[in-house]
Amino acid sequence: MFQHERVADGVYFFQSENYAQVTAGLVVGPKWAVLIDTLALPAESLALRDFIETHIQLPVRYLINTHYHADHSWGNVFFPGATIIAHGLCRHLMISKGLPALEEARRTSAAYRQIKLIFPHFAIAEGSMSIKVGKKTLHILPMPGHSPDGMGVLIEPDRILFAGDAIMPLPYLVDGNYDTLVETLKQVSKMRLENIIPGHGDIILRGEIKDTLKSDLDYLACIRKEVRKASRRKYPGDYLEQVSIEKCGKSHILLGGLASQLHRRNLRALYRQIYGEPPRTSPKEEDSLF
Repeated sequence: MFQHERVADGVYFFQSENYAQVTAGLVVGPKWAVLIDTLALPAESLALRDFIETHIQLPVRYLINTHYHADHSWGNVFFPGATIIAHGLCRHLMISKGLPALEEARRTSAAYRQIKLIFPHFAIAEGSMSIKVGKKTLHILPMPGHSPDGMGVLIEPDRILFAGDAIMPLPYLVDGNYDTLVETLKQVSKMRLENIIPGHGDIILRGEIKDTLKSDLDYLACIRKEVRKASRRKYPGDYLEQVSIEKCGKSHILLGGLASQLHRRNLRALYRQIYGEPPRTSPKEEDSLF
């Protein structure tokens, strides 16, 4: 159901085997633990809770949501004893976007009928905060761009960053902002980290960090260039449909094959962010949608 690995003493990484390689983390202290995100499917989050109860045998005192998206926060309900910490915008976004999404999920899958959205108990309105867990310090930092409420968790002294979806195998900005995401990635590149745990995908090791962040920034620069090219066409949507993910330096096999779909969404979302409207497509293509 999920893979797990001990990244450092008292620091664990979990990765879904069922949905887009979504990740979660756990930092263990002498008497209690801190969970960073939950997993995408209810059964996975329940299995995560069982793993902690069986193998760690300590209560989860704090649960940090790196952002409001379902695959990182809907499992909050399975950790009723935890104080949930998130960005100040997280509660608003869970209400305005998360509740309608949950209603739709309940209509399509019985598994989500046991889910109730549990909102943050403590909101970080601005800046950062720190939590002491034994000999470790967790710095909860703003990392927007993928979503406006994005947060990361830097573990000291290990220099491990749980980055949420600010870092993914393919940068994704449909619910966020291009310029903000670029700035976040540049800030991460200056942090001198040992490991990055992305919100989806595998652990990024120290020797891989520089090239990974460069690849992400190059990808974002490429899609901006292609969107600007598209804007000069009569039907920019037609042009963007032809811009492959490989042309922008990423592989279509990333994220279990979801990458090409996310790439197309990125192009259309960025066009809307820059030009204030969706890219027009030719009448023939518009007719084919209905």
